[in-house]
Amino acid sequence: MPSSPGPGAVDPRLLRAFLTVAEELHFTRAAARLYVAQQALSRDVRRLERELKADLFVRNTRRVALTADGERLLPYARRVLEAQDALLAEFGRAADAERPLLVDVNSPGLVGERILPRARELAPDCELMARFESGLTGAAAELLAGRLDASFGRFAGLDPAIRERLEQQPVRYEPMAIVLPEGHRLADLDVVPLDALAGERVYAGAGNPRTPEWTDLARQLFEGRGIEIAPPAPLAVGAQEFQRVMAKWRNPVLVVVDFPAMPKSIQRPLVDPVPLSPVSLVWKKGLLHPAMEALRAAASELAEAEGWLRRPADGWIPATDERIMTQRT
Repeated sequence: MPSSPGPGAVDPRLLRAFLTVAEELHFTRAAARLYVAQQALSRDVRRLERELKADLFVRNTRRVALTADGERLLPYARRVLEAQDALLAEFGRAADAERPLLVDVNSPGLVGERILPRARELAPDCELMARFESGLTGAAAELLAGRLDASFGRFAGLDPAIRERLEQQPVRYEPMAIVLPEGHRLADLDVVPLDALAGERVYAGAGNPRTPEWTDLARQLFEGRGIEIAPPAPLAVGAQEFQRVMAKWRNPVLVVVDFPAMPKSIQRPLVDPVPLSPVSLVWKKGLLHPAMEALRAAASELAEAEGWLRRPADGWIPATDERIMTQRT
């Protein structure tokens, strides 16, 4: 009987997770060494076990110990990681790590005020530089060109060929809201049922070449509800210009709950159902930078502590997003 085929290429990150747990024999201490959440570390170890078709650790409430297969893997993992470290040192990873990590703060409340400050705490010797350019589609082109290191947004909204060249880490199901101009017929409501927007033209970034993933999300949300997507507005650069154009056009604007307040307008949560904007941390495959590890750890830590990946019972996302958001990197 022929033997089953062996594993394909093994991600060195998974080997590093295994080796650190093997050295610490304690998942919490190993996670602290790697600047990752314990849940993420456990997930990486389980993924490696699946790929190798072997149990590597014995786990119970009292101890963690290597299995026979774990002991067998240990010297191979050490040699692979030593070779990788030597290769990266030879070709300048140290120099690359000294450069700033450029992060697109696509969601100012979520990223700029929460995740980025925590990442800076985790990697105090690294520089994480923020910029604000809404739209993951636009950011993806910059990521692939090497002009940007990380961004946040709706990964499922990217072209599949683009997704193949990027990595993603689910961060949050961000509830959506509607911004209404003062005096709007729905402005007196505390929350706005989605069907109450029937007959409205809602601005959702139509015509903006950087944000088609957001417009597509709105189109799927509004389908069959009698809600139209407002036609393209003049492309505004910067918060002040955007606010001026929206105030002039007086269309309701589809946003997320952390969207900055706009003058002469009222923001209300959407309900029945609660529409969710799936947010992932996105970066180019193969990126190696200690600040990137800190950014991932900060996003994972906050998502776990704040329950950002727990969906409300009446939460809505497209099926394509649901599949992608359950694929953890």
